[in-house]
Amino acid sequence: MFFSFHLFSQKDSTNVKGLKVEGDVFVQEGVYKPLAPARAAFYSAIFPGMGQVYNKKYWKAPIVWGALAIPTYFYLENNSEYKRFRTAYKLRKTGFQDEFTDDLGTVSVSLETLERAQKQLRENRDLSLLSGVILYVLQIVEASVNAHLLQFNTDDNLTFRPTFVQDPILFDAPKVGFTLKYTF
Repeated sequence: MFFSFHLFSQKDSTNVKGLKVEGDVFVQEGVYKPLAPARAAFYSAIFPGMGQVYNKKYWKAPIVWGALAIPTYFYLENNSEYKRFRTAYKLRKTGFQDEFTDDLGTVSVSLETLERAQKQLRENRDLSLLSGVILYVLQIVEASVNAHLLQFNTDDNLTFRPTFVQDPILFDAPKVGFTLKYTF
């Protein structure tokens, strides 16, 4: 009882790198930012391409702008052509001269052709709008996913490497496999 015993133990293996304890709460230190994906998605929703700029993937912003400019151009072009054919159709139905009828009364485009052109241009316009909305949503999702993946651990301790495995029975046909290597 009169002797003091010195007890030695190992280091605490439950400590996680980058975490520190303040009272009963674990506080994250380092690069993990839990609101970064939401912020990237918010920036992309406000102005397309800004989420990619927030993620420091500057080269993706012009791709987003070009991808959204193409359906916008086709939407505007198809809409103006649709209005042109629609106006000509309305004028012809009411008995007035339209742009497809010359001064002598010769019709270069029939009434049925005006109807078919309106239908096709309306479908093209709507398809352009749909593709623009899909691309807009995809760039928001891409910015959010990229922000998530930027926080993912890409340490060299976790790797996939293709290897050639020699079969001891059949030497002439090497086998392709993969190695999963964990290092703690």
